[in-house]
Amino acid sequence: MLSVEERAKRIKLVVFDVDGVMTDGGLGLGDDGQEYKFFHSHDGLGMKLLKATGVHMAIVTGRTSQVVVKRAANVGILHFHQGVDDKLAAFDEVRAQFGFSREECAFMGDDVIDIPPIRYGGLGITVPHAMPLVKEYAHYITSRPAGHGAVREVCELLMKAQGTFDAQMARFLK
Repeated sequence: MLSVEERAKRIKLVVFDVDGVMTDGGLGLGDDGQEYKFFHSHDGLGMKLLKATGVHMAIVTGRTSQVVVKRAANVGILHFHQGVDDKLAAFDEVRAQFGFSREECAFMGDDVIDIPPIRYGGLGITVPHAMPLVKEYAHYITSRPAGHGAVREVCELLMKAQGTFDAQMARFLK
């Protein structure tokens, strides 16, 4: 059985769920029907740093929201699927577009709909508040909560395993 670090070394694509991973899972709805989501700035910078190392990212989410489109653009994620019922099919489609093997792809989710891609990829990731069944299948459970640095933790985990973390930090330590 491979360690988390060994799995992380191979990752070329990481796919994120949104609600309960990139956000804390709360959904704010205004009187006008507008949906509000809150993202953490640490996660955004982490995704930008990871992208700079050549690791690709995508979003696969069950809900549809213009806020996700804006967040994806802000952090440089070009591949995303919204309103997805079959997350494994969407994950596999993104994987195939890049031409990566299953072992070269990670998926981060928090609910039972995320179990198939968590099990399918080379590195399955979840958050501390995930549904208990999801935790049983994940290779890695973040120490940081969803929407509060969990995505950043994963980005740094991948960079450290792949030996790119120090180079990314060097530009801030001059």
